[in-house]
Amino acid sequence: MRIFDKKMDALKKLSWEEFYKTPMKKKLNYFENNGRMFDCLFAQQFTPENLARLFEVANKIRKIAKSKEGLDWLQTLLSHKRAMLYFVQPSTRTFVSFQSACYILGMQVSEIRSTSTSSELKGESPEDTIRTFSSYADMIIMRHFEEGMAEKAAWMLNRTKRPISIINGGSGKDQHPTQALLDMYTLHLSFLDKGGINNKTIVMVGDLLRGRTVRSLTYLLKHYKGVKIIYVSPEYLKIGNDIKDFLKKHKMPYKESGDLDKELKEADAVYMTRIQDEYDINGESKNIDFSKFHLTKKHLRFMKKHAIIMHPLPRRQEIEIEVDDDPRAKYWRQERNGMWIRTALIAYITCIEDKILNI
Repeated sequence: MRIFDKKMDALKKLSWEEFYKTPMKKKLNYFENNGRMFDCLFAQQFTPENLARLFEVANKIRKIAKSKEGLDWLQTLLSHKRAMLYFVQPSTRTFVSFQSACYILGMQVSEIRSTSTSSELKGESPEDTIRTFSSYADMIIMRHFEEGMAEKAAWMLNRTKRPISIINGGSGKDQHPTQALLDMYTLHLSFLDKGGINNKTIVMVGDLLRGRTVRSLTYLLKHYKGVKIIYVSPEYLKIGNDIKDFLKKHKMPYKESGDLDKELKEADAVYMTRIQDEYDINGESKNIDFSKFHLTKKHLRFMKKHAIIMHPLPRRQEIEIEVDDDPRAKYWRQERNGMWIRTALIAYITCIEDKILNI
């Protein structure tokens, strides 16, 4: 059982409703063990120090995995551990990259990809389903349509005699911390020879109101000096007030705009997103003209030569296929980066990263 200090003991006694309403800053330590990340639930858990550490580990894993001998060695590191991939919200990239990350480190993997294939179809609660998984796995990586469910799973299991780590692979409209992690890794790699991420202008485009990747990435950008964010969206899909309050609190310069052509000229990185119509209540997305927020080949001539184009994927029409051939288009590399940085995250949470770095 994990050992909690007096402050954490007080949190442990709260009901879920009370805990969920507790300010983020006061409860982050609840998801740590001996001062390091135990559960990965929020982008706010990442610090400049552990980001740098994760980037270093990911780079080393990539290097080791280039040879059969190296990959065979990596697969011995967690061959005694089991992971459950509990993905009951549609996913391609997040699921496959986490599955691949587990395989790289030798973890045995089980999966549930729909509530229709579990006892939830018979009326079992998600909480009981998660408790069941914890009997068979050493880690649960989950993606859930219900906001806060990953946090609830971690809160619940940390109160038991057999707590296991929870990694949030996407939680409703709320957060997607590991997408933000791979986005930061992509920015880091792209700007290594251009002064790093500091003092760069990031233009985020699309459905900013409901896009959890934009929210999580904003939280991480606060760790870099002089970063400016320009949010470009239709009026109805503007970034939420909670994010604007966060930016003001941390004195991060930002701007809101509806003019993609104009803002592209300033961009060091353009972060495109699709319209999140799965969160529509009455089909309201059909009434929004999204065409002015599509990136086409003609836009490329407005952009800086060193600028990069990113997208968390999947895409629809918001990036023209012809853009793919431009060397500034990084979204397919961004996708592959996700596998390596998620491998590094699993290594970090399971405390084996020193073995990797010291080989």
